[in-house]
Amino acid sequence: MQVVKLQEPYDNNLIPDGPIVLCLGFFDGVHRGHQAVIREGKRRAEKLGAKLAIMTLDRYPGIVFNNEENKDFAYLSSERKKLELFERFGVDLCYVVSFDEKLYTLSQQDFVEKYIVSLHAVCAVAGSDYTYGKMPYENGGDMSHLEGYANGRFEVVKVSHILDDGEKISSTRIRKALRKGNVKMAADLLGYSYETSGQVVHGFERGRKLGFPTLNLETKEPVMIPSEGVYAVFVRFEGEEKRYMGMASIGRNETFGSHFEKTIEINLLDFSDMVYGKNVFVEWIELLRGMKKFSGAKELIEQLNHDKERTRKILEKRN
Repeated sequence: MQVVKLQEPYDNNLIPDGPIVLCLGFFDGVHRGHQAVIREGKRRAEKLGAKLAIMTLDRYPGIVFNNEENKDFAYLSSERKKLELFERFGVDLCYVVSFDEKLYTLSQQDFVEKYIVSLHAVCAVAGSDYTYGKMPYENGGDMSHLEGYANGRFEVVKVSHILDDGEKISSTRIRKALRKGNVKMAADLLGYSYETSGQVVHGFERGRKLGFPTLNLETKEPVMIPSEGVYAVFVRFEGEEKRYMGMASIGRNETFGSHFEKTIEINLLDFSDMVYGKNVFVEWIELLRGMKKFSGAKELIEQLNHDKERTRKILEKRN
């Protein structure tokens, strides 16, 4: 997949020749609703003999505008992960556009001219709530007005929302699930297991002393971490295909004191190598339990042995 980064005003020489079907949206998480947009775009591209392209933004608009409702916003996918998913779903070309003042002050018509027509789009595909151009969007920056701006130069396809249990699949709904630790619901809405990445760093080595050595992770990408608790997870090291079974703890080690920062620690079930400095990818499969302050090391070890047994059953079934 070819990736082209654009910043307003962009150089026209950056734009590849040839017709495209252009899917529009922010695509945070690339969930099942987004995948429906991409599938429709792919169907149209095959019909028209065009490449399948996506245009996304390098940051979430709500963060730039500092909207009150977005003060606790957290990404579901890094740019790296989004691009990986786009490629997995058959996208040929991805435009990543810098969301800055020069972009969001463009009129709706100017946005269409520069970011749809000039990209050689013969068809634009987006969800029914897609917005573009200068705010307020209700003055013309929604899907109901796009055909007027197109003026017959490209086809406009509006994709209806995908429902799950009668409710719209959305990035907001997935964030709510993750805040409750419901990684199984998040995976159902995403269409794949929720994943985060991190680097293995040195910790206090309490797990090793208890007989449960852990990988202590420092997160690098600005993505959401599930709520505090103990989870069954799969772990993959960067550059490797093999996945390892593990149980992950997100918490503050309250059994050993009340002053610790929140950490992510993962005990791999069949792994004992020293891997400090390595980057890992974590698939969050199922919440085992919430965090608990134990009376001491003995009670904690008993619980960890029970967690380990449950983890192995869950993950062996998934494998």
